[in-house]
Amino acid sequence: MSTGPRAIEADTLTTGGRRSDLRLFWRILRQARPYWLFVVGIFLLRLVATPLALLTPVPLKIAVDSVLGTDPLPGFLAAIVPETWQNSTTALLIFAAALVVAVAVLSRLETLGSKLLQTYTGEKLNFAFQTRLFNHAQRLSLSYHDNVGTADSIYRIQYDARSIRNAAIYGVIPFVVAGITLIAMFYVTARIDAQLAIVALSISPPIGFLTWLYRRRLRDKWRRVKSLESSALQVLQETLTSLAVVKAFGQEDREQERFETRYTESLQARLHVTATDGIFNMFVGLTTAGGAAVILFLGVTHVQEGVLTLGALLLIMSYVGQLYGPLKIIGTKVMSLQKALAGAERAYALLDQRPDVSERPHAIPVGRVAGDIALRGVSFSYENGPRVLSDISFEAGRGTRVGLAGRTGAGKSTLMTMLTRFHDPTDGEVLLDGVDLRDYKLADLRNQFAIVHQETILFSTSVAENIAYARPQATSHEIEAAAEAANAHGFIMRLPEGYDTLVGEKGMRLSGGERQRIALARAFLKDAPILILDEPTSSVDIGTEATIMEAMERLMNGRTTFMVAHRLGTLTNCDVLLILEEGRLERVTRDVVGAIQESQLLQSVER
Repeated sequence: MSTGPRAIEADTLTTGGRRSDLRLFWRILRQARPYWLFVVGIFLLRLVATPLALLTPVPLKIAVDSVLGTDPLPGFLAAIVPETWQNSTTALLIFAAALVVAVAVLSRLETLGSKLLQTYTGEKLNFAFQTRLFNHAQRLSLSYHDNVGTADSIYRIQYDARSIRNAAIYGVIPFVVAGITLIAMFYVTARIDAQLAIVALSISPPIGFLTWLYRRRLRDKWRRVKSLESSALQVLQETLTSLAVVKAFGQEDREQERFETRYTESLQARLHVTATDGIFNMFVGLTTAGGAAVILFLGVTHVQEGVLTLGALLLIMSYVGQLYGPLKIIGTKVMSLQKALAGAERAYALLDQRPDVSERPHAIPVGRVAGDIALRGVSFSYENGPRVLSDISFEAGRGTRVGLAGRTGAGKSTLMTMLTRFHDPTDGEVLLDGVDLRDYKLADLRNQFAIVHQETILFSTSVAENIAYARPQATSHEIEAAAEAANAHGFIMRLPEGYDTLVGEKGMRLSGGERQRIALARAFLKDAPILILDEPTSSVDIGTEATIMEAMERLMNGRTTFMVAHRLGTLTNCDVLLILEEGRLERVTRDVVGAIQESQLLQSVER
């Protein structure tokens, strides 16, 4: 059910402009900068693994060459082991066994320390980046989320953000440590037998070529997987948030099929990635196996020729295994980094989106305005879309009640978004107390408005918390006073837990009229000088409408008010009536009652 433009927009964000890996890594490192001490700690701990890996096969060499054979201890051990021990095969055997245990204990401690520090640092880094993305997504324009869909942003915040942690902590550090371990293993192996060390390292170019060949291909596949998984999440969100419509039309099977289709596509894409990664690992495994076979052949030949001892060969074969380990890690980390970098691209693509409405560098702070509103030649059109408003001009002095009427799609709600700067005019200007709205600090400007929407959205918390959303520091007495003014206190007290009653997701445990009265209570509590009532009674019955209108009458008193309505009878208590037709201001009248009667008469004649 996604439209063409929406899908194109999402795909554009997914690629993120195909920014270079170096720039992407630089941004990841900058994000990790507050945690550099922890990152360095992880790096140093992982670095300890290198000498431990070098020590791992040494006890076997001691047992073969110095206990079973007559060769002296390796030089670095001869310098620290007492001479009396070196002359006793029993003492050397005990030393070798003790060394096995000591290396194992130190290796486990290093692994435990690394995991704890990696988990702590990774989660802190992930949380900080998710918070940054969430904060930015909230500030993007409504039109952005309308075009791309909230499910896409949720996927990027919840899943793609983790890529920063995976790249910085689980990607780059093991990659660097593997490189250092590779150099150390090659150096030690070369000291024992230079020819075998060179042969062992000769497989590096083929692995490097395979890595280069598969890297970009794997990145593209991961981009597609993430895009498809985001699309499957979108189906889930749309269905579960519109469940009443789905059930009403009996479309459960259709939505199930739609989800299964998206999920199957993402599954197939993930299988393609797994196959590509598996083929790469198979080639790497075969290449290293071939190298190990050649070294075994040459090593045995060197033992037969007396160039190497048997213990030295066993040591070299162990080091070759550990030499190929870092090579495999480097190759596989380059591959696994493609998943992390694909996710990082998507996350940064969201972060790079600029809000349509931004605050000017030297915006004016404001406390409480008087409420004088003026629109001068205001026109508006969405990006690449038709013009919605054309040359709107009118003035409303402080305390004026402005009724706004017009057919569906005439531009009424869009005009209201101009006042709160959810959108900025394409042409013209909106003035508040004689100052262009774009010159005010955005948070201060929006604090001047209390808004009651046609469809009241409540949060899944208590009644009290929903009312206090307008002013979180409000006391319980102030919350109850606002509810009294909104004619809501009575029904709230009849709820099981009164003001502590949980309202459920989007407030669905309450009726439409109850939700609307809580919204009015929220507006009373905010006590803003300007009020916007956008179709506040369109979805309630006549009896509830009278109760709400009585509360709204108190709410409008002394405030500049804009009331949007389809039913003209709702606007009889307004001072001036604006009638919009196809984005144009067709009529402005102060004889509101006369205009309403005339309109009702015309409708009767047409019938």
